[in-house]
Amino acid sequence: MLSALWIAVLIPSGDTWPEFNSFGGVSQGGKAPATWSETANVKWKTAIHGRGWASPVVWKKQVWTATATPDGKRLSAVCVDVDSGKVVHDLKVFDVDHPEFCHETNTYASCTPAIEEGRIYVHFGSYGTACIDTQTGKTIWERRDLDCDHFRGPGSSPILHDGKLFVNFDGVDVQYIVALDCKTGETVWKKDRSTDFGESIGDMKKAYGTDEIIEVNGKNQLVAPGAAMTIAYDPKTGAELWRFRHGWMNAGCRARFADGVLYLNAGNDRNAMVALKLGRMGDLDDSDVLWRTSRNAPQKPSVIVWNGMVFMVAEGGFASCLDAKTGNPFWRERLKGNFWASPIIADGKFYATTQEGQTYVMAADKQYKLLATNTLETGGNASPVPVGDAIYLRTRTHLYRLE
Repeated sequence: MLSALWIAVLIPSGDTWPEFNSFGGVSQGGKAPATWSETANVKWKTAIHGRGWASPVVWKKQVWTATATPDGKRLSAVCVDVDSGKVVHDLKVFDVDHPEFCHETNTYASCTPAIEEGRIYVHFGSYGTACIDTQTGKTIWERRDLDCDHFRGPGSSPILHDGKLFVNFDGVDVQYIVALDCKTGETVWKKDRSTDFGESIGDMKKAYGTDEIIEVNGKNQLVAPGAAMTIAYDPKTGAELWRFRHGWMNAGCRARFADGVLYLNAGNDRNAMVALKLGRMGDLDDSDVLWRTSRNAPQKPSVIVWNGMVFMVAEGGFASCLDAKTGNPFWRERLKGNFWASPIIADGKFYATTQEGQTYVMAADKQYKLLATNTLETGGNASPVPVGDAIYLRTRTHLYRLE
């Protein structure tokens, strides 16, 4: 099944959202609200201490997220009850004596956790990764020996597949992918990136990508966006399958896959967004490119491929709907605000959230239609999460259940 959502059949989906921008950013059912405010359609609102851009993850009756003190010396995981909004667990996961520099636009808790039945995996880049029992709050295992120099703070989120936790470490000094055994935390494989950066300075080598598991010709592939190049690996062994040089640094969007085509956002002018026809191994080139565009393509918010359309919002506020086969625009509209959070589609609606606290709700259709503009007291960079009839949204100060 060549679909961006093929993995959804392997895990429960109706009451879960297990990773950063799960299920291709598309809700798995329910009637998501179109309108809300501080006084309308808020089932609960729970304060989250500290500072973090980590998005919520949901498993049945629990919502988890990560947070940190502004100075990065205390890294925590917080669990909230889905029904009541009450804090179930507030766990200090790591102490950090001497945190490295983190840019003011980033946080020490920008990596979204990954969750499965009974276990939550929280990741803080080179500061540590831990597996926690979701019922007791006790740490099952932790790793603090996986190093890289993030230079401006960590940002890559872990994903789960086939009993393994996959994490990218793309620093200014070293760049590698690691697969950890979910039960023990032991390294299953570790693969250095084969990217030739030439004479590039370290800042051009770092990235914040989150991997994607896809299926091509009956075989699973781990697609790992990085600086200058996106590389696909065999998720069982770490063997390199193919690579595509797109240039640029800071890759942060999660790749999307539908109908044999991979949609990549690299951030540079020529390859700001590339649609790749997959099937070949080795070095991919222009002959594998279905289409590319540099117009209003995002560098940070992941795109959504849905019903033959590509929905996206760029940092500066241009929202677009493109033809997935050709890249030609169905519509393009300018929105007010700054967008770093990844958008979602739920109940036929396209949601895009600003750093300032607004969420634009548009029809997920070939014709542009603005349905609502909703405002909360503060904004942030965490991506909204649609589960059932609710949307979970984290701002700088609170976690909301909107319904």
